[in-house]
Amino acid sequence: MRAERIGLAAAGLAGAVILAAGAVASASPARSVPKARVAVVLQGDGCPPKHTVEICEGIREAARRTGIRPRVVAPTLRENLEDFLALTAQQGYDAIVLAGIGLEPAVLRVARRYPDLPFIVLEGSRADVKNPPPNVSGLTLQPREAAFLAGWLAGKLEQRRPGPDVVGVVGGWKVTPVTDFVDGFAAGARRAAPRVKVLVDYSDDFVDPTKCAALARRQIAQGAGVVFNVAGGCGLGAMGAAADARVWAVGVDSDQSFLGPHVLTSVLKRYEAAFGDVFNRVKTGTLRTGRDTTLTMRDGAAGLGRISPRVPRPLVTQLHSLERQLKNGTLRVSVASSG
Repeated sequence: MRAERIGLAAAGLAGAVILAAGAVASASPARSVPKARVAVVLQGDGCPPKHTVEICEGIREAARRTGIRPRVVAPTLRENLEDFLALTAQQGYDAIVLAGIGLEPAVLRVARRYPDLPFIVLEGSRADVKNPPPNVSGLTLQPREAAFLAGWLAGKLEQRRPGPDVVGVVGGWKVTPVTDFVDGFAAGARRAAPRVKVLVDYSDDFVDPTKCAALARRQIAQGAGVVFNVAGGCGLGAMGAAADARVWAVGVDSDQSFLGPHVLTSVLKRYEAAFGDVFNRVKTGTLRTGRDTTLTMRDGAAGLGRISPRVPRPLVTQLHSLERQLKNGTLRVSVASSG
């Protein structure tokens, strides 16, 4: 088993200990576990990562806030996932959190072998599998409201351009974690500009930037003045195409304003909220399994990154007003599937 420390100096941590997730679902509260031990199992990159930057930063920040010192482990490409998880489950952890690993058959088999150990699957849902064991939970970050804000801002800026109002979205695979962004963005754009045309294309890829660049160029040729990247590394090609055409781009997951002045804003998933929620529940003995949990912008699980200083201040003020309404419940995002 390979264990990796997650920037312990930066996080103020003295060692690597695992993420504890309390006790398994039951009718009565679990006991408090002030020195909880929790394991976070990542894909083979581990921390520091190649493809899990936001997740690793989220672990580090949650550890700093809660005082829980998680141990981060990752199987190598040569290791069997089921054997790796079984070995991890034998180490006396209070909980295991899986990030980048879904509710695969290997995960379910190991969870059934260790029924007293909670397994929390980040960005997973019990609804995705048939008869999941009761010690398994899903934990999802819902970005729809934050995407709504980015779409609203895109729609308002598009109204200021001559010609028809058009915005574009380039997604990876057409799956729920992607369409949540797409639908929220489209709803926001339509609230800002009721006649806006929302172009949505899927690359069926999260890696190859040339695929997303081609889709973005096609959208820009159809009049899109804003292109939203919801395709990871592939989507960097879409953002590059936007820069070349001198139109706006919207980043995803992390703040991508560093890519250039053409970045309008970014729709963030804040993984520290997810890990912080688990860490606190493990620490206080209030963790429950056997159900899914969804965290939203109200929980600090999503938001916007840096907004371009080129955006007029009155629009930024209106945007912040909408954000407050979303958080206090006076405004709700009503979406119709897009694309």
